[in-house]
Amino acid sequence: MSTPVPDRRPVLTLVVAVLAACVAFQLNASMLSPALVTMARELGTDEAAVGLSQTMFFTLAAMFSLFLPRLSDIAGRRRVLLVMLAVMLLGSVVAALAVNVQMLFAGRILQGITGPVVPICLLMLRSEIADPRRYGAVLGLVTAVNGGVAGLDALLGGWLATHHGFRSIFWVIAAVTVLSLVLVAVWGVESRPSDGTRMDWRGVVPLVVAVGALLLAFDEAAALADARWGLVGLHALIAGAAAVVFWRLQGRTEQPLIAPADLRRRATWATLGTTLLTMTGVFAVVNGLVASLAQNPSAGFGLEADATALALLAPYALVGWIVGPFAGRLAPVLGYRLVLRIGLAGSVVATLVLALAGVQSFTVLVVATVLLGATYAGIANIMLNGLGVLLSPAAHPGMLPGLNAGAFNLGAGISFVVLPAVQVAVGGEAQAGTAGYTAGMLVGAVCTAGALALSLLIPRPAAAETGPAAARDLQDAR
Repeated sequence: MSTPVPDRRPVLTLVVAVLAACVAFQLNASMLSPALVTMARELGTDEAAVGLSQTMFFTLAAMFSLFLPRLSDIAGRRRVLLVMLAVMLLGSVVAALAVNVQMLFAGRILQGITGPVVPICLLMLRSEIADPRRYGAVLGLVTAVNGGVAGLDALLGGWLATHHGFRSIFWVIAAVTVLSLVLVAVWGVESRPSDGTRMDWRGVVPLVVAVGALLLAFDEAAALADARWGLVGLHALIAGAAAVVFWRLQGRTEQPLIAPADLRRRATWATLGTTLLTMTGVFAVVNGLVASLAQNPSAGFGLEADATALALLAPYALVGWIVGPFAGRLAPVLGYRLVLRIGLAGSVVATLVLALAGVQSFTVLVVATVLLGATYAGIANIMLNGLGVLLSPAAHPGMLPGLNAGAFNLGAGISFVVLPAVQVAVGGEAQAGTAGYTAGMLVGAVCTAGALALSLLIPRPAAAETGPAAARDLQDAR
């Protein structure tokens, strides 16, 4: 009698549905980057105001990522994801119809509320895919979207803005969101591991205030010489006070949002610290320093913005998309921590090559940027997202993915403060030479090396690993 073959179609259709949701969210984050100048012109405002709409989007995404994954544990992941996609669609329509910058702000704020799409999708997949290798491969495919949709999103955004205006970008995002809504509604699988638990809304408020204030402080500090440092200090004080209130509330709440004992776990603080340092070291290197160097007519290579995207940013995202599924499939076999360290070590090497040779040679700049796309976007980013899901407490599976999403956003903000500050301090405002770029990249390499060192303290997610990694755990247990 033959053994019945398990039906994999429900898992396959779920993967398609959550991948569509992740792509829809990523388009909000990446398609608009080449269109900021066009947006300012068509709305009759300046680039600073349009840039503020980007800040609003990312700040809201970070703040809502802190608690919506936990809410999805309680209310249902499919249900919360559907509501988030509906809000994303509303925000896209509002932005597409914007006649002034205030309407644009409203649309981007609504879109930002959907920040934790990727963590919630990973939690949905984790509850349905038992095989570690299959989950690892899907993890790599889905999480690689964070690095861009194979590099095509930014290119398409630039083309649409040039030929059809910035509003066409939001209509494309709206269309993709409608498709993802339908797919999640039809193929999504509900999971509610904390059904019956009360949501700790009292704890949500000070946590969101603390992280939001800290993000605003770093965003203001990124203006460097033009920064209002009194405002930076005020935001920092608000963040500190809110953090203290949050900590005290969590110790007195019967069903806390984040139990103090969970925050003390090595799996929590080591993972969050590694994510924070990684993003600080990598994010502004590619999206800031490399892009600026490529377009610098005196110290760099004098490329236009679209050529920079085509030669550097698109290959960076594309190679991450290609490598991601392979890294995810290897992680359960070799161990998530080992694959993470390979990615971090490779990122350090790539950043050093950029700093020491890429600033002088365009060929080396392209090759090292692609290497960084493979090691960070294709490996380290995948592993950090995966560890956030796999190491979260069993009783609160949405806790660590939410905090980890906040760490990604906070690290990106710090990166755009620290690395450009070093660049300007060393190279001067004119940036007539490459010394500033080299110094900024070297600081990025040091931060990433710090992430590599801290990753040694991350515990192994034994239940998600097979082969040699699991065998080592068994031997250690004996």
